Amino acid sequence: MGNDLRVLRREDWDEWYDNLVRAFGGVPESAEERALWRELTETDRSLGAWDGGVCVGTAGAFSFRLTVPGGAAVPAAGVTMVSVAATHRRRGMLTSMMRRQLDDVRSWGEPLAVLTASEPVIYGRFGYGVGSYHVNAEIDTARVRLSVPPGTEDVRLRYAAPADVLDACEAVYAQLVSRRPGMVARIPGWERLWLLDPESERGGASPLQCVLAERGGEVVGYARFRIKGDWEAAGPKGTVVVQDVDALDPAAHAALWRFLFEIDLTSKIDARRRPLDEPWQHLVSDIRRCSLLVRDSLHVRLVDVGAALEARTYQTPVDVVLEVEDAFCPWNSGRWRLTGDPKGASCMRTEDAADLALSVRELGSAYLGGVSLDALAAAGRVRELRQGALGEVSVAFGSTVAPWLAHGF
Repeated sequence: MGNDLRVLRREDWDEWYDNLVRAFGGVPESAEERALWRELTETDRSLGAWDGGVCVGTAGAFSFRLTVPGGAAVPAAGVTMVSVAATHRRRGMLTSMMRRQLDDVRSWGEPLAVLTASEPVIYGRFGYGVGSYHVNAEIDTARVRLSVPPGTEDVRLRYAAPADVLDACEAVYAQLVSRRPGMVARIPGWERLWLLDPESERGGASPLQCVLAERGGEVVGYARFRIKGDWEAAGPKGTVVVQDVDALDPAAHAALWRFLFEIDLTSKIDARRRPLDEPWQHLVSDIRRCSLLVRDSLHVRLVDVGAALEARTYQTPVDVVLEVEDAFCPWNSGRWRLTGDPKGASCMRTEDAADLALSVRELGSAYLGGVSLDALAAAGRVRELRQGALGEVSVAFGSTVAPWLAHGF
């Protein structure tokens, strides 16, 4: 390749980050946002490719802890800030960075790598599979109504300045992390990202607003949102642009969504990156007028197959031999005996006959429980070698709640 690939030095961060910004269109960020990303960048876990002293490639890896089925928080490399300068395409630079990065992740003892993809076509060849999805919704609140559950009237709502109640909101989020696979425990400092509110990035909407849901003096949920005003001859038709809605129980969830539905001078909610199975979908009077669009979210890569499969639990007892193919990380290739149940699991090398054959990419897709091995087999991506094994293992790998990544990185 003729380029120097090395761990990022703090003094090179500005040039490294400039290369990243240019690769994503070149629109500069606010000084506040840039400074925060500089602070959050883990330079000892970041790579830069240099050509004659000029940065031409970037890749980073945050030190996350990811919730997996069963509720465990598993170390995971949050792959981020990946770019190759347009002048250096088709030279193998991305492959070189992915190779070095996965070798590093393995040396750190982290069994998983995860990312959100700007272009989903890129990362499959490196063993990443789509492990979770999210929903974008445009809800016609002029025609859609909510029916709320008992207890909703007991929830008190109040406006609060987002910065003033940040700790309370983060405490709610922290309680939710272990409840749903795919959620990420926040690294200190990350909470400040949700308060970044430059006017240039609001799209004509208001500054960020926040409403707390409280019961008995305790915060049980919150919503952060903006209002984008608009009018037509018949009257107002503003939009509620939802950033976050998190709640600890059904009544708090319903109270917050009813509030968003009923904000004066608005007739639409624009909510993005929401869970596939979010409860409000079962409270609305007309789901067709909510215009749901499903998008890929978290891409998952098993860096250490044995450790990753042992880290989660399984819905039903399972005893299966998996024949795993992994050309990019060949230490994963071969047969693995997985035994597990709702209490725990073991995954060891074996010479026994295989029951299922699949690549590490399919394991990544199925790992969080949101993509079934049955569906992957129907697509020809998983082969059943022992009759009946597919159904048994597919049920065991499932999750009672859809995996969800609450925010990008």
